[in-house]
Amino acid sequence: MNKTAKLRELMEKGLVVAPFTFDAFQAKIAERVGFDAVYMTGFGTAAARGYPDVGLVTQTEMVQNAKYIAQAIDVPLICDADTAYGNPINTWRTVREYESIGVAGIHIEDQVFPKKCGFFEGKLVVPVEEHVQKLRAAQDARQDKDFVIIARCDALAVNGWDDTIQRCRAYHDAGADLVFVDGIRTDEELVTYAKELEDLPRFYNGGLRSTDEVEKLGFKINITGNTLGVIFNAVEAAMKELKETGTVHRNGQRNGLTDMLGLPRVYEMEREYGVV
Repeated sequence: MNKTAKLRELMEKGLVVAPFTFDAFQAKIAERVGFDAVYMTGFGTAAARGYPDVGLVTQTEMVQNAKYIAQAIDVPLICDADTAYGNPINTWRTVREYESIGVAGIHIEDQVFPKKCGFFEGKLVVPVEEHVQKLRAAQDARQDKDFVIIARCDALAVNGWDDTIQRCRAYHDAGADLVFVDGIRTDEELVTYAKELEDLPRFYNGGLRSTDEVEKLGFKINITGNTLGVIFNAVEAAMKELKETGTVHRNGQRNGLTDMLGLPRVYEMEREYGVV
């Protein structure tokens, strides 16, 4: 079964929990501990290149990063595709690019380009019909009918719930497989999201509730896990220790790390092909 079909099968069975990752290394760890899907975060992809998530990373950079991740894991990969990097024609190409490298699904947002992280201030959204046309182009572009197209709506912080609900219904009517209201900040907003759009397949970004509770609210996919913050704190602590003491005592399990990266298989291939 290919990864797109696998993602759809997982959604039929229950909540798909896809942890945030921004490189193949983290994605392999997520797969190693047992996650059935992985999410490539645009925030993290930008951060790994030294930028805030404000539309500075290009389609080419995002697709290249997604390619490394998709090739490193056997589970489905869901990706941030920002605004699809232009108009419906750009959207068409964006879908082809992500699909061609083995990604299982993407979300496309209705922000004005250059976009911002869903939790940043100063967001603006395009007219409903403009995003509807992008979603139509996305469906026409996909060659695998199982490739998942997620319509992200950033209107909540801009225009409130009435417009957000109207937009999500229009996006679903236009053929989006799931709707995604981003920028959910409170438990009350999460419950409103679940209640007002309970008849639509929904995607949630956050960890306001446990994944079990998110599943009970009827969501299909939950991207979650503040791994970027964890990494920031851990690396900063290690760097401070190195600066202050001249060494770092957090070496970890090197054998487990190299096993995960496939070093034993490389040794086997070296013997098989007479490299050593």
